[in-house]
Amino acid sequence: MLTNVTHPLISIIIPVYNGVNYLREAIESALAQTYPNIEIIVINDGSIDGTERIALSFGEKIQYLKKINGGVASALNLGISKMRGEYFSWLSHDDLYMPNKIEKQLEILLRQPKKSIIFSGFNIIDKNSAFMSSHLIKNWQKYTKFEMVLYTMIHGCSLLIPKAAFDTVGYFDETFKTVQDNHQWLRIAKSDYAFIYVNEPLILSRHHSEQGSITLKEIQIGEIREFYKWAATYVKDEIESNEALKKFVLEKF
Repeated sequence: MLTNVTHPLISIIIPVYNGVNYLREAIESALAQTYPNIEIIVINDGSIDGTERIALSFGEKIQYLKKINGGVASALNLGISKMRGEYFSWLSHDDLYMPNKIEKQLEILLRQPKKSIIFSGFNIIDKNSAFMSSHLIKNWQKYTKFEMVLYTMIHGCSLLIPKAAFDTVGYFDETFKTVQDNHQWLRIAKSDYAFIYVNEPLILSRHHSEQGSITLKEIQIGEIREFYKWAATYVKDEIESNEALKKFVLEKF
């Protein structure tokens, strides 16, 4: 358990676009964290439904910002620019945190070298929050951080990241609409940050027909191709030294 000696502020950033169906539950899961020192920043990315009404109903329990629609990356970047916390944690408006997500991760992270980020397994739930499946990385010790990113093993909402990592590598690339997360994780991995894995589900990732991976499927196909083409050059040495990874990346473009 964490002691009272150190409780760094954690910023939970919730980007949302037309999230009337799930936003309340997401915010409530952030407010239910067992870790005491958090700020919750909800970024309304140009919603045209009842998102604002739901966010404002939480009053001073959250910080609420709104902007014209620009995509997830732009909403996350606004949140990062406004956050006061030492650590960043992303929560999609349709996903949920387990109550001990922040406390569990921070307790482990504070024992690691300063340049470390941490992520975990996750459970999939349906539109009604019913359990569907659990996603844990089997034999995770055998994978390098570059393999974990390029094999898309990392769920963005499972991460806890020092704000300093963004100061080092920059914010999310807003030209991407669907692969901005893996693009960012690879840049952080390249900058000598260690990736620490917690082999238990600390988030609930919702699968439903309105999520971006489905509604933006055609855009995603092209962006995945561009991402792996870029990665093949950006981490060329790491890929060239791993035949299985090299084959995997080349097959993507």
